[in-house]
Amino acid sequence: MAPTYDVIVLGLGGMGSAAAHHLAARGARVLGLEKFGPVHHRGSSHGGSRITRQSYFEDPAYVPLLLRSYELYEKLERDTGREIATLCGGVMLGRPDSRTVRGSLESARQWDLPHEMLEPEEIRRRFPTLTPAADEVALYEARAGLVRPEHTVAAHLQLAGQDGAELHFEEPVTRWEELPGGAGVRVHTPENTYTAGQLVICPGAWAPQLLTDLGVPFTIERQVMYWFAPDGGTAPFVPDRHPIYIWEDDRGVQIYGFPSIDGPDGGAKVAFFRKGTVCTPETIERTVHDHEVRAMADQLAPRIPALPGRFLKAATCMYSNTPDEHFVITRHPAHPETVTVACGFSGHGFKFVPVVGEIVADLALTGATAHPIELFDPRRPAAAAA
Repeated sequence: MAPTYDVIVLGLGGMGSAAAHHLAARGARVLGLEKFGPVHHRGSSHGGSRITRQSYFEDPAYVPLLLRSYELYEKLERDTGREIATLCGGVMLGRPDSRTVRGSLESARQWDLPHEMLEPEEIRRRFPTLTPAADEVALYEARAGLVRPEHTVAAHLQLAGQDGAELHFEEPVTRWEELPGGAGVRVHTPENTYTAGQLVICPGAWAPQLLTDLGVPFTIERQVMYWFAPDGGTAPFVPDRHPIYIWEDDRGVQIYGFPSIDGPDGGAKVAFFRKGTVCTPETIERTVHDHEVRAMADQLAPRIPALPGRFLKAATCMYSNTPDEHFVITRHPAHPETVTVACGFSGHGFKFVPVVGEIVADLALTGATAHPIELFDPRRPAAAAA
């Protein structure tokens, strides 16, 4: 008997919703399975805003994917009428030899990206909310900004449904297996058993549980996002006056933040980058403690003095880290005929959501992609490091 679906997508968060959209748009019969409700707040695709930028300090190899992702975000807005991206400009701040500044400049130069290097006086003149130290500089990128994760997921789910994808929520997958001879896959849930020619796994923080045979030692980290009401109100922090930023101190500690995008009572969001605690999706502590709020306020005070005026709220999410902090996007080495995986986005993946959906659709339907994804092979030595 022929499989019921062409592709089953396991997980409908950021990457899974994009994959479902791109697969359905190409005419595939798609079933999407999600253990929670649509656009939920239990994983990583929430929090109101995520930074997007092109001068990428992590590695210049990401830049071609970012350029395509920008195109796809614009198309997503046109196709759905949803507000998704706000390109308010961004500054990457720190000492000239910091990873944040040095790496951003390397990518900008290698790919001839428009940018400016700003000295402290110019930073303060353009952005009076920021108070860099005398030995700190910034790379300014006008095309940097933010994307809204909940709007993005909702838009991809909307388009997937319009193109015929069958989307099941509150239906967790209990197990799956490859059919004999690589003829497809069988996926089990408490409600039913489904068959398909291909399986796409976008597990987010559940990667260690669902992809134990991938050979990558994923680490799940609890991260905290904070919102503060600035002293004097949010007017100086609106997107046409205040940029997104990533700011690295002399110890290598990075914070990142956003303009105020949710009105005068919404405050401005800020967080530490890679200063989380190891957890699992089942053991993550959702309560944010006073000492955590104080640590964030203390880091902000000398840099953005008006921002830690009044704490408003906090929320948790999870990073799914690989040892080298690069992604895993591939045909599954143990199931190369039937299974595609996209995971391990290590806290910097959301800006790539649309292009990852496109890549996953390529891999699931044709077995290959024209996009450069060699960096994301799970068999790279750095991905398997203990």
